[in-house]
Amino acid sequence: MVPSAIKISTGTKRQSKKAEHGTSVGVAFQRIRDLIVHAKLAPGTWIVEGDLCDHLNMSRTPVRGALFLLQREGYVIESRNGSKSRMIVAPMTKEDANELYPIIGRLEGLAGRRAAALPQNERQALAAKLKLVNDKLDQIARDRGYHGPDIFDLDHEFHRLLLAGGSGPRLTTLHRAIEPQTERYWRLYASSIIGELHVSVAEHEEIIAALLAGDPGRLEGALCTNWENGCKRLARVIDMFGERGSW
Repeated sequence: MVPSAIKISTGTKRQSKKAEHGTSVGVAFQRIRDLIVHAKLAPGTWIVEGDLCDHLNMSRTPVRGALFLLQREGYVIESRNGSKSRMIVAPMTKEDANELYPIIGRLEGLAGRRAAALPQNERQALAAKLKLVNDKLDQIARDRGYHGPDIFDLDHEFHRLLLAGGSGPRLTTLHRAIEPQTERYWRLYASSIIGELHVSVAEHEEIIAALLAGDPGRLEGALCTNWENGCKRLARVIDMFGERGSW
């Protein structure tokens, strides 16, 4: 079985707005990465440079530069068939997730240590915000309805709040470089873990309790555990539905 050619799912056939003169490689990188993260460029599909340029309404120069950066960061890979090579959207595999999730957990754990050292009133205010988000996740877990996008958005907000409360500029930059890689998995599989969502809610409650206690080691450990257990939950879903884009 071979990867399909690029098919960008947008929900409409509306053409992208004309890129302004001098569009940078960075802008092209962001736009293509968003297509990959939101599965509009599905795992395993061939990258047809011309089609991608047409869709983005951009020239080949920034698109080609962006693809080079995306390859360096693991969003696209080179697939060789004899003497020919093609770029494809990186598949989503258990092996990849097993590497990504602990990394993001360690980064957020470092942010957690800093958050635990905040003054008590700031920790209490942050904990109150986290609890509001986690209560919404708890309600979804109790309802057991289909809330795929809501689950992702709420979980993402929970972790975003904690990261913002405890990370400096360098840690934030590192997290932003890696977090979209995990977002690919979370967006695609979020609706499939609703049966175990209550477990994640309980892990979040421990994170909040550690923050209120002002215990850096406990908070770091709780965040790492949440991500490591999330990876295990994801692995069970992948075993059930299969890897995406891996031939």
